[in-house]
Amino acid sequence: MHVPKIAITALVPPELIFACGGEPFDVNNVIPASKKTPRNKLCAWTAIWQEMLVKREQKIDSLVVVAGGDCHNALVDGQKAAMSGIPTHFFFYPFDGDAGYLESQLYKLRDFLGNIEFPEKFREIKKLKKTGQQIDKKRLSGQISSVDAFRILVSFSDLRGDLNGFQKAIAEVKESDIELNNRVALIGVPPIYHDFHEVAQSLDLQIVFDELPYEFIRHSGVNIKEVARDYRDYTFARPLDFRIGFLQKELEKRKVDGIIHYTQFACHHTLEDEVMRQKLDYPILTLQGDMPGKTPEQIKLRLEAFREMIER
Repeated sequence: MHVPKIAITALVPPELIFACGGEPFDVNNVIPASKKTPRNKLCAWTAIWQEMLVKREQKIDSLVVVAGGDCHNALVDGQKAAMSGIPTHFFFYPFDGDAGYLESQLYKLRDFLGNIEFPEKFREIKKLKKTGQQIDKKRLSGQISSVDAFRILVSFSDLRGDLNGFQKAIAEVKESDIELNNRVALIGVPPIYHDFHEVAQSLDLQIVFDELPYEFIRHSGVNIKEVARDYRDYTFARPLDFRIGFLQKELEKRKVDGIIHYTQFACHHTLEDEVMRQKLDYPILTLQGDMPGKTPEQIKLRLEAFREMIER
């Protein structure tokens, strides 16, 4: 039996896609390892997945574009994909956190996907996300490396399209005993560099919080109403002061020594950096990336200087 592959451009509740008999595929998760140079771009993230989909380099059955929420460039690149003939649905988060509005969006998404055929998937994924939260806690206490934790947590956006395979991947995560000297939070979108966490770890910067992947594990629900009530607090789709209030609590809880704010070239989130610096009372290093690949030497030097500043 053919399982429809549903591409998603940002956080779309994977619970609903699995429950409707589909296989979610987060197009962002293949970008850092990509060697593609898009012909036309603002943001490399959206330009690369748009080109991959339009040229049919990734085989998908349909596309769900998060048009109201955390990425504004996706709205246009998503329309380009739709105009190439890919069945496309545009999904909107409520800026004001209205659960009723989000519930109506989830029902529209359900209608686009077909119907709920496997309601048990909601509970299965809720259980898996609790395991993800345990991984996050173990990283915070030095029992799991930031590299291993990040690889699992970022995959919770689509659970790699395979619940059983993903469960095995989680079980294979090795525990360690890591000394957490320089505890840093990585806020903003994840870096486009595939080795960023390895580089930070090699420079003795211990990433104990990844902002966006943490959003992937903290929202769940056992039906559409519960999912709407929980996902309405997805911070990247809410006002900036709401997100900052959430960050302040998380950073204090994790006792971080500093913040790395990663921004992507031509992303509207870059404009938030000034406010983050005003509101978050920590040493902050702002990094901007553009194309995927290895972490550039210039950024490595800045990370090293940031660690030295924290240690002083």
